[in-house]
Amino acid sequence: MSESLKESVAIITGASKGIGKSIAVSLATSGSKVVLASRNQKELDVLAKEIRARGGTSFSVVTDVSDEVQVLRLVKSTITEFGRIDVLVNNAGYAVISKVVDANVKDYDGMMSVNLRGPFLCSKAVLPSMIQQKRGAIINIASLAGKNAFAGGAIYSATKWGLLGFSRSLMLEVREYNIRVVTICPGSVNTTFSDHSKDSEKIIQPQDVADAVLFALTMPARSNVSEIDIRPTVNPKQ
Repeated sequence: MSESLKESVAIITGASKGIGKSIAVSLATSGSKVVLASRNQKELDVLAKEIRARGGTSFSVVTDVSDEVQVLRLVKSTITEFGRIDVLVNNAGYAVISKVVDANVKDYDGMMSVNLRGPFLCSKAVLPSMIQQKRGAIINIASLAGKNAFAGGAIYSATKWGLLGFSRSLMLEVREYNIRVVTICPGSVNTTFSDHSKDSEKIIQPQDVADAVLFALTMPARSNVSEIDIRPTVNPKQ
């Protein structure tokens, strides 16, 4: 158990599966009280039960991160339950890969709302509490697609480039309050989110991303690892 995380309170969005689930379990087993947020109550209940079975502390709040009212309810519920918020992990996101000529406005609006509006709303909602306590960390799960363009990814990449710019600016705004902002940019991860035609033995695993989150959060208080890129050691396409 990490002493720096013991008894800390962490909100994880998109927590019900994949990367979010691995982050939630890792934080809980490291001593954090975790608040699980996603749109799927059934999956949240299963995860909360798993965390409790491991001796962790958690509760869940069904949340659409693109909805300001629901985000504010999530934050209020967390403070009511645990009295503070130390960590926010903005992990919720999705992608529809298609060429711009074939894309539809609904998919564009959806990706912008979840991948970019969501982190903005969640960050804005937790910051007053973090600023008051002069301590906190916001972890944004972006993507290497936010640094490298690819055909079919114009809209998705735009959301992740936007998230990277948002994170870099936010980091400069809040560092005076002892608040860290960390952006983690994984390549393709072995989840239902990604294409599984690649070699699953070589591809990045959700736990790899969770380990990066733990690394960033357990650095000495004087240090902020503001960006982490995660790539496969060996190209899975080979």
